[in-house]
This record gives sequence, C-alpha cells and structure tokens, in this order.
Amino acid sequence: MIRRVNLAGNPNLGVSIAATDKVALAPPNLGEKMVGVVEEALQVPVIKTPISGSSLAGALAVGNSRGFLVSKYAFNTEVNAIKEFGLEVERIPDRLTAVGNIILANDHGAMVNPLLSDKAVDVVCETLDVEVVRGSIANFKITGSVAVATNKGVMVHPQATSDELDFLEKTMKVPVDVGTVNQGTKLVGAGAVANSNGVLVGEKTTGPEMARIEESLGFLEELL
Repeated sequence: MIRRVNLAGNPNLGVSIAATDKVALAPPNLGEKMVGVVEEALQVPVIKTPISGSSLAGALAVGNSRGFLVSKYAFNTEVNAIKEFGLEVERIPDRLTAVGNIILANDHGAMVNPLLSDKAVDVVCETLDVEVVRGSIANFKITGSVAVATNKGVMVHPQATSDELDFLEKTMKVPVDVGTVNQGTKLVGAGAVANSNGVLVGEKTTGPEMARIEESLGFLEELL
C-alpha cells in the first residue's frame, strides 16, 4: 500500500519515521489518527519514542528486521522502548550522529557513509547481521537520505550512476532503480518511509512518482 500524507504539514516523512518489517519508530507527539495511518500502510506496530530527545527518528535511527542503530546520544529509556519489541539496539560510536541519514540498510545488506569508522562498521554488521560496505550514491555520502530500501527493492537519487546502481544492487540483493518524491525531491530517503508492506510519501508526490515508487520498491508486481 502507498499513502500520501504529511506530518503536521511536513512532507519529509523519512526524517521523522524509521521503519522496518517489524516496527516503525515515530515521534512521541504523533496523533492516534496518524498512528493508525502508519500502521495501516506499513502493517507494523508503531513505537512512539524520541531518539536522543529528538522527534526526528528517521534521521537518528535506522534498522532492519533484526535491530536498530541509533545515535550515540540516545537515552536508555529510548533504547529500552525499542528493545521491548525483541529487537537488538546499539549506539553508533562515531561523531556522525544522524545514523538514519548515513546508513542505508535492509535485511540483506547495508551501505554506509565512507567516513564511518571501522568500529562503527563492526557495530552495524553485528547488530543488523548483514554485510556492510562503504559507498556513496550520486556523489552523496548521506546514503540514508538519498535512498529508501526495503527487502523488495531500493529507490535512489535520480543522478545515481549505473555503476552505483549495480554496486548497490549487489550489496542490498534486491532490484535498484531511481526516482523522486514530493514533486521532484531527489532526497528520496528523507521524503519517504517504507518497508516490505507499504510506503508513505508526502502529499505533493505526483501520480507518476508514485508509479515509479511502487515499481522500484516491488509493489507493482503484487498488482499484476
């Protein structure tokens, strides 16, 4: 399912919400009506929690079905709220705290900012139980902001090169394609939140963009 919705007028859903096939992390002030929208679209329970005291869970956390990685400044109460759902949670030790912006992950692999330390890469590998590679997309090191990944597909910044697409496809082990959201926004990871069950995008996302999103993330096949 794909839904168009804004959060308090903000179309950048991927900044505020982090989702996997197990749960979605959302701002603590998210209204119950919107919680229902998220749960219906993604078909997972919503954990309303700040990360590092911030409502920007999508920017400060990233995960897969096995667990989540969070900013090193995340509070114990926040970590424990996620662990209650049976997920591993670890803090990234580096100075780069916006882990949702610099790590792209699904259940099969992860691509991280090239500046991430070896220690941080080990944490990603052990927590998510995937192979981890360093890389960039369209010359951007913020791999989590310029791409959105699920276990069915990945959609990336439209200026990604064919070599980058091939490398990412081998890393994530799912088809990869390019696209935009919100009437041409290229930071698709910041503008959309998705898992294997559904996608949430901003209200300005056009029909052609939605069709590309459905195709890139593997939902078009379900309709055929």
